[in-house]
Amino acid sequence: MGPIVWILIALVAAACGCLGGYTYRKNYVENKIGRTEDMAKRLYDDAVKKAEDYKKEKVLEAKEEILKAKAESDREKAENEKEMRERRNEVQRSERHLDQREETLDKREETLNKREESLNKKASSLEDREESLNEKVEDLNRQRAEVEELKDKQTAELERIAAMTREEAKQIIVDKVQRDAYHDAAAMVRDIETQAKEEGEKKARNIVALAIQKCAADHVAETTVSVINLPNDDMKGRIIGREGRNIRALETATGVDLIIDDTPEAVIVSAFDPVRREVARMAVEKLIMDGRIHPARIEETVEKARREVENQIREAGENAIFETNQHGIHHELVKILGRLKYRTSYGQNVLKHSIEVSHLAGLMAAELGADVQLAKRAGLLHDIGKAVDHESEGTHVTLGAELAKKYHESDAVVHCIMAHHNDVEPQTVEAVLVQAADAISAARPGARRESLENYIKRLEKLEEIANSFDGVEKCYAIQSGREVRIMVKPDDVNDEGIKVLAKEIAKTIEEQMEYPGQIRVNVIRETRSTEYAK
Repeated sequence: MGPIVWILIALVAAACGCLGGYTYRKNYVENKIGRTEDMAKRLYDDAVKKAEDYKKEKVLEAKEEILKAKAESDREKAENEKEMRERRNEVQRSERHLDQREETLDKREETLNKREESLNKKASSLEDREESLNEKVEDLNRQRAEVEELKDKQTAELERIAAMTREEAKQIIVDKVQRDAYHDAAAMVRDIETQAKEEGEKKARNIVALAIQKCAADHVAETTVSVINLPNDDMKGRIIGREGRNIRALETATGVDLIIDDTPEAVIVSAFDPVRREVARMAVEKLIMDGRIHPARIEETVEKARREVENQIREAGENAIFETNQHGIHHELVKILGRLKYRTSYGQNVLKHSIEVSHLAGLMAAELGADVQLAKRAGLLHDIGKAVDHESEGTHVTLGAELAKKYHESDAVVHCIMAHHNDVEPQTVEAVLVQAADAISAARPGARRESLENYIKRLEKLEEIANSFDGVEKCYAIQSGREVRIMVKPDDVNDEGIKVLAKEIAKTIEEQMEYPGQIRVNVIRETRSTEYAK
């Protein structure tokens, strides 16, 4: 075939291809249009359906609103009708009440009219009775005038016969009666006073004797030393330590004298202050039981012993409260009361003395019918100021009254404390009984030893003088008052200053005290350095 045939074939093929493509695109477009129309129809149908649903929903909502409005209107109408019925009922009740009031007023008016008629009748009757009474009064006045006239005549006749007036006769009788009465009264008063004095003295002696018999108390057994038993004599060397360092540490920490002599298996603790002596005794006993005796252990043990003594002081106060049955005392006052266990007055233990005064005052109050609890409470607390008189200014009476006021004791107890040494005049029976009980407890045989008290006061004065200087940390009077050992604060006093301080303290002691022999003033300044091995 020639080229023309191939061209015709190509043209025919191209035409067929174009026709097929056109036909395909036409069918595709028609299918797409059909699908679009179906979709549009479905959307339209859905929109119509939704519109119908929305319309029905709104119609239902409108109907519900109409029903609600109608129901509200019906409820308001019912409420209005109810309110109208209530008001109508109230008006009817008011009308009935007014009708009843009107009937009541009519009845009262009728009653008042009847009473008015009755009063008118009574008034006429009273007028008649008044006239009758007036006539009787006039008759009585005439009779009284006749009696007075007759009486005057009789009096004048008696004065003429007695040759004196009525007033003179009356005065004579009164004078005679007064003289007789004064004489009889004076004799009676003298007899009563004599009898009262005899009976009072006899009864007072009986009451005091009975109170002393009922209250059994110990005699004084005060000492200034305590003996510690040792397991063996080798323990003495351990207590002394290398070059005496252990015994020095003990004496410095406790402020006592440790006497280690030839007495077998015994160490003597000497100190005028029983608190220090007890602390030292307990510390040494603990060290002996522990076996570890060196300066660091000594300080730790002394501190533990000091805390135990404080517990013992509190227990002593509680036991005194329990023994005298005086509960309700402030806990701080109980602690202060326990400190009296380690305080003496002329050799007499002040806590035992206070308990004894409490019992004596209570017994005498019971005999006299006074307030037993008040007398016992005041007797127990009368010397409470002695527990703090070495720390504060003032007498133990004033300090005790201030403590009682501070811890809410009654005014009656405070008055008894103030009056027991006549600082104020006793105003109550209980105050007088506390005075008497205090005198009985102090004056009984063996109650006091003045020499021991003076000795202790001298040692306390030594420590007071030393503590009055600046820079002094601790101070102890030892060697029976022949030495004052003073520890100073190393930051406040340097090495040169301790010499000056020792001279000033010695000079003050010479000026203010009287004592036999001489007193050594030993001032100690210690510097410590502590490191820890890790």
